[in-house]
Amino acid sequence: MSRPARRRDPARTVAFKVMRAVWGNGAYANLELAKQREGLTQTDAAFATELVSGTCRALGSYDRIVERASGRELKSLQPAVIDLLRLGTHQLLAMRVPPHAAISATVDLAALEVGERVAGLVNAILRRVGERDWSGWLEELAEGKDELGRLALAEHHPRWIVDAWAAVLPEAELAPALAADNVAPQPCLVVRPGLAERSELGGTPTRWSPFGAYLDGDPGAVAAVRQGRAGVQDEGSQLVSLAMARAAAPAGPWLDLCAGPGGKSALLAGLARQSGEVLVAAELQPHRARLVAENLRA
Repeated sequence: MSRPARRRDPARTVAFKVMRAVWGNGAYANLELAKQREGLTQTDAAFATELVSGTCRALGSYDRIVERASGRELKSLQPAVIDLLRLGTHQLLAMRVPPHAAISATVDLAALEVGERVAGLVNAILRRVGERDWSGWLEELAEGKDELGRLALAEHHPRWIVDAWAAVLPEAELAPALAADNVAPQPCLVVRPGLAERSELGGTPTRWSPFGAYLDGDPGAVAAVRQGRAGVQDEGSQLVSLAMARAAAPAGPWLDLCAGPGGKSALLAGLARQSGEVLVAAELQPHRARLVAENLRA
């Protein structure tokens, strides 16, 4: 019997490679995604972004579902297969992807990236996952758990975080706060002072930071981002850098300890130059030091 023809989906391929880099090599999902999705269409880039981000947000809950659907511990599965099952589970339970498309595309990806030998296993487990919707899985997994345990599953948070928040938040605010923590953020860009102007970013200027803008779409489509004269950084992080740049201190070089991955360092470097100083960015871990160098390449 001949093997079925396998179709490669560009967005799902990128998502799988990002997941492998994150869980196999300790990469940062947002940085790896920005690098891997270059060349994708805008639609495929958006699909890959949601697939990676959504899967990472709900990872703990999805792992529990995969274990229950497969009838085996997660550690007994090949790491690459685990990532495939996580991505397939997110499509089945949280995205508007028809079940047959979610399963068949993930099985094709498994055969192409890992080998035909795992295609049947991936197919069987995802079919079991698809027998219930998210509410059905939540009901099964939450059996015997207390209210906080159920909330941890429902809102995709580790139990220790739920416990910590429950200790400081009024009861009525806990569930809404956990739900808000899962809302996908709008991409926020930041200029490298002296190398780019905020007007080059497009989008909507940030409310408090004078260096940023919120953008709908792919940051990689912005020329300044591609050239390293701007980057992706949330407004809160921009304000931290701005506060440090305005702190009273003796004249001399600025020192950024534990600088990786380098987003704040890149902003501080521009602010230091404007003040007639230089920034020394220190990072102990080699892979994080490389990320600092990449962020400061311009």
